[in-house]
Parts: sequence; C-alpha cells; structure tokens
Amino acid sequence: MSQNTPEISRPAGRRKTRAGQRGRMTQAAALDTVNQLLGDSPNRRDLLIEHLHRIQDHIGYLSLAHLRALAERMNLPMAAVYETASFYAHFDIVHDDELPPAAVTIRVCDSLACQLAGAEALSQALQQQLDPAAVRVVHAPCMGRCDAAPVVELVHNHIEQASPEKIAHALAVQAFEPAEVDWQPLAAYQAEGGYQLLADCRAGHRSVEALMTMMEQAGLRGLGGAGFPTYKKWQFVRAEPAPRYCVINADEGEPGTFKDRYYLERHPHRFLEGALISSWAIEASALYIYLRDEYPGVNQLLHAAIAELEQAGIIEPGYIIIRRGAGAYICGEESALIESLEGKPGKPRHRPPFVAQKGLFDRPTLVNNVETVYWIPLIYAKGLSGLPHKGVMDAKACAPFPYRVA
Repeated sequence: MSQNTPEISRPAGRRKTRAGQRGRMTQAAALDTVNQLLGDSPNRRDLLIEHLHRIQDHIGYLSLAHLRALAERMNLPMAAVYETASFYAHFDIVHDDELPPAAVTIRVCDSLACQLAGAEALSQALQQQLDPAAVRVVHAPCMGRCDAAPVVELVHNHIEQASPEKIAHALAVQAFEPAEVDWQPLAAYQAEGGYQLLADCRAGHRSVEALMTMMEQAGLRGLGGAGFPTYKKWQFVRAEPAPRYCVINADEGEPGTFKDRYYLERHPHRFLEGALISSWAIEASALYIYLRDEYPGVNQLLHAAIAELEQAGIIEPGYIIIRRGAGAYICGEESALIESLEGKPGKPRHRPPFVAQKGLFDRPTLVNNVETVYWIPLIYAKGLSGLPHKGVMDAKACAPFPYRVA
C-alpha cells in the first residue's frame, strides 16, 4: 500500500528518534526484504524507478536501509539510487533518524481548480479532525480531475468533490483502492471495426506513405508548443537506423488538463490501436507507455486491456511496456520523460541530438501524446471510406479534418 507524498525532504512534524545515524552498512534484513519483493526481476538501471515503486507500495515508504539494499542488489552507487528517489515527489524517503509516516496518507490537491473549490479549507478541516499519528494530510499537485474539484487521494482512491464527511466514510470502510472504471473491452471495440486498420497495415493493405499522407491532410499534430505534424515525426524517426522505440507520453500534469485520462478511461483500445499503428510505422522494437502515477485506475485498466491483446494474439507478450511516473511535472517534456524511462531523475537533455535521433537507450525514438495516437483510427474511419486498399489517399477524401490535437 503506497503512502505517496509530494514532500521529498523531511516532512514537518516528523520527530527524530536519535541524534546520530545508524551505520551505513546494508542490513541483511533489508536486503532480504528487497530480494523477496523484487524476486527474479532484472537489475537493469531502467527498472530502478519501478523497483522503488514496488518497495514503497509494499512497505509504505523508502527507508535508507532499503535504498542501500537496493543499491547493493542493482550494483549501483547509493548516491545514484538516492538522487533518483529524492527527485520524484511520490517517493517518501525516511532517514535514519526519523520515524516512518502514518499508516494512511491523504493527499489534498492544491492546483488552481481545487483551490478555487475550497481545497485549503478542506485540508485544514482534515488536519483538525484526524489523528496525525494514524492519518497524514499533505498537499499535492494537480491530480487530473479538475472537473470534480476539490479532489483528494486516499492512498490510491481519488475522492471527487471531496468533503470531510466523504473522507470520513472512506476511511471507515478502508476504501483505499482506485474506483472501477467502465471501459470498452476488446470484443466491443472489435465489433465496431476496431483493430481493422492495424490488421490492414500489417497485411500490407495500407502503406506507411499512405497513412502519412492521410495524417498530413488531416492536420494531425502535437500541441507541445511547436504544433509539430505527426507525419513528419514518423518521417524523421524512420530515416534513422534500427532499432527504434515508440513512446507514448501519458504524463499530463498541466493544471486543468485531464483529456488523456478521459480517453483512456473510456476507449483504451482505440488509443492502443493508434499507438500500435505508430509503432508499426517506425518498426519499433518495443512500445512504452509512460503513465502519470496519479492515474492508478488507468494503470489497472491498461494492464487489463494489454492482457486482452496478448491473449488474442494481436501483440506479442511484453511488447507494450507500462512505466509509472512518480510525481514530476517536468517529465511531461519528452527528453525528461526519456531520462525517467531509463530509471534516472527526469532532467531535460541538451539538444541536439533530438530524441528522434537519440532517445530511449540512445536509439531513435518516436514520442507522441495519448490524444495524438487516439485520433489515428478515427481519422482513418471517417476519412477513407470507400477508398482502395492501396495507394496514396487523395486530399478530397481525407479533408476536411481540422484536428489540431495534442
């Protein structure tokens, strides 16, 4: 059970238990615990953040003893492990002279929408009403639920339009897990024509050049600031030598932004088909989805949707890899996201080279937003009806598509 908090220094009010630190030798018990939790998971550097999540999910925090044990297991400097863990807001580090946090953490969103909806008064009321030894109340950045402000996260359960009464009830019944989401399963998506475009691409009935022409005519582009056309990204990455990777940025953290969550919670397979088509277009060795940690329910449903694809034989097991963010707004920037995928602090890289040339693992990488790839099957379905299976799509058939999506 994860006790996430945006505080990465010593939280206010956490009392010290002794003046000095324990010895810096890795404790055998801590190493045993880490080995039991990680099992036979590989010790690759890019899995460091995933391993940190697994430890914190089980223990509730990250003690220095466990960080030292993890460093020993992964054959990494303790400084590298600590730097990575302390960079991310959701990792709760407990130093040797500190007590662990309370067993339950309530994170109160303090973004603009929630502040306007009374988040500060809610936070103060909770701190007055709850026993701090049993429940910790902390502030947290935007949770991507601005349409239901104010929002709090009770362990992994997001309570929308939160009030002290709603939170008290959730505490009483220990409602700590994310709410179930009514998402469209594979069979329902296929019944309306889903994954037909992907099948046609793989069978050679649709060419990459034809799809790029379609996207050019449709005006599909990102909104990361430059409004870069999607088809051009494909061109740039395809021009680089293999192996290549495809990465989907699902780390929307801008206050007021929750469009990706909206699409993912309703039509995950439409998103996955668009992502797989993008991956096919650049002949990617693997498809990575970097998902913000504030979306635990989406994490669960995406794993379920991907399992459906694997069981149906649409993808090879392990081809789509989901990685959790850990509460770092900067990781919405593509090169910082790449650093995080490699198990490092999410610090933007200098350019050039661009990620299309040297991205994930220093290989050419296509990075797109959730909504960008979400629209690919829709644009195809709405704009190419009746066209022959091969050849370049003409402008008349593809237009008008005034989409300018992220």
